[in-house]
Amino acid sequence: MSIKPTRFGLSCAITTPMTADLAVDLPRLAAHARFVLDGGCDSITLFGTTGEGAGLTLKERAAMTEAVLGAGVDPGRQLLAAVCAPALEDAVAQAKMAMDAGCRGLLVTPPYYFKGVDDDGLFAWHAAFFEGLKGAAREAILYHIPSQTGTPLSVALVDRLKKAFPGVVAGVKDSSGSWETAEAFLKAHGELAILIGDERLLARGVREGGEGAICGLANLRPGWLRPLVYEGKEDARVNDLVKAIVALPVMAAVKALVGHVHGDAGFGPVRPPLRPLTGAERAGLFAAYDAIAAR
Repeated sequence: MSIKPTRFGLSCAITTPMTADLAVDLPRLAAHARFVLDGGCDSITLFGTTGEGAGLTLKERAAMTEAVLGAGVDPGRQLLAAVCAPALEDAVAQAKMAMDAGCRGLLVTPPYYFKGVDDDGLFAWHAAFFEGLKGAAREAILYHIPSQTGTPLSVALVDRLKKAFPGVVAGVKDSSGSWETAEAFLKAHGELAILIGDERLLARGVREGGEGAICGLANLRPGWLRPLVYEGKEDARVNDLVKAIVALPVMAAVKALVGHVHGDAGFGPVRPPLRPLTGAERAGLFAAYDAIAAR
C-alpha cells in the first residue's frame, strides 16, 4: 500500500441541472454545489462529462461559475473547470474564463473530433493550448476518457507534456475504466496526481499511489467515497451503485438520482442528443438506490 500523505482529494464532477426548457438552472446548481461540498467533497469540477460540458456555451459557463461563487465556493481551493472544445481558440477561451475567475485548476479534454491522431499531433495541440494561456494555466489535469473522446492519451504523451510544461501539468484523470491503464499511469507518473474516474477502481488506485478522484458518484454520496479516497478502503455499496448507473444512460441516471436524493423532481432534463430516463427506468433506479443506501 502506498497512500500519499497529501493528495488531490475528492472532487465532484457536478451535474448541470436544467429547467424544463433546457436552460441551465442556476439556483439548483448553486444549492447542489453547497450540498456536495458540505457532504464531504473537497472541490467541485464544473463542465465535465457528467455535467454535459461539451454542450455548454461560454456564456453559460460564465453564469454557472458566478452562481457557484455566489454560493460561497472558494475558487482557489474548491473549484476546477473542465475544458472541452476541439477548436483551439474555443478551448483557450474556456480556460481563460476559468483562470480569470480564480479557479484552482483545469481538467483538459483532448481535441475529440478527428480520430486516429498520433502523439505528435496531440502534443502540438496541448502545447498550443498552454501557450495560448500565456502563463496563466495552473493545475492542469489531463483527461483520459477515450470512450467519449475517441482520443486516448498515452503514457508517453503525458511524459512529454509534463516535461515541457512543468508546474502546469499536475495530473491525469483516468476514466478508461481499465485497471491496466490506471496502473500504467500510476507507475510511469506517480509524481503527478493520478485521479481515478471509475469509482470501482478508486480504492485500489489510491492504495497504489493515486491521489483521489473527479467523479460523478460524488453528486450522490460523498461520504461513501471519502474512505476510498483517504484510506483506500473498499465499499461494496459504491460498486453496486455504479453498476446500477452504468446500466442506463449515465448522465441522465446521475441527474435523476440527484433529484431523488434531494426530493426534487425538477432534476432530470438533459439536452439532446442525450435523453432523460423513462418513468420505468427512473423507478427501477430509485428502488435500486434505496436498497443499496439502506444497507
